[in-house]
Amino acid sequence: MGHIGPNVHLDNPAFVHESAHIYGKTYAGPGASVWTHAVVRAEMHEVRIGARTNIQDFVMIHVGNRTGTILGEDCSITHHATLHGCTIGDRCLIGINATIMDGAQIGANSIVAGHSIVNEGKAFPENSVIAGVPAKLVTTRDNSAANVFNARFYQMIAERYAKGEDRLADDDIAQLKRLRASANP
Repeated sequence: MGHIGPNVHLDNPAFVHESAHIYGKTYAGPGASVWTHAVVRAEMHEVRIGARTNIQDFVMIHVGNRTGTILGEDCSITHHATLHGCTIGDRCLIGINATIMDGAQIGANSIVAGHSIVNEGKAFPENSVIAGVPAKLVTTRDNSAANVFNARFYQMIAERYAKGEDRLADDDIAQLKRLRASANP
């Protein structure tokens, strides 16, 4: 079983899995979701999870020695990622097993590739595609439509899980197809 501490403020999230562990001064915004075995710890400073942002399975979020961890709206923090005292802008996707360290800043509409390590204090502008060990700017492009689509997909799944259903309905899949088509004209 998971744990939700007394200093955690859940502001109408779509879904928080029963195995999630959330401690300290943590805020999760409307429509956000926290999935299986995710851990959020904020013994000092604060963790803020923006509206409709999804924290996927086995993600670890912790504050830094000098900084909190701030996640924007419509973000996807994918499986096994580690966020430590960093700031993530709106509409970002953090890839599987990526690590973002203390004081790092990821601009809005960006993607951090899976298995990348963003070192302490590194700052990347909006619309970045970031990859490598250590992570570097690979290219720039507006990733907002694809990243919002992914966040909406997870929000839809979260709403189903909150109802005890672990599959999308046909009307959900049709809506996703319409969203994808509008995101990729």
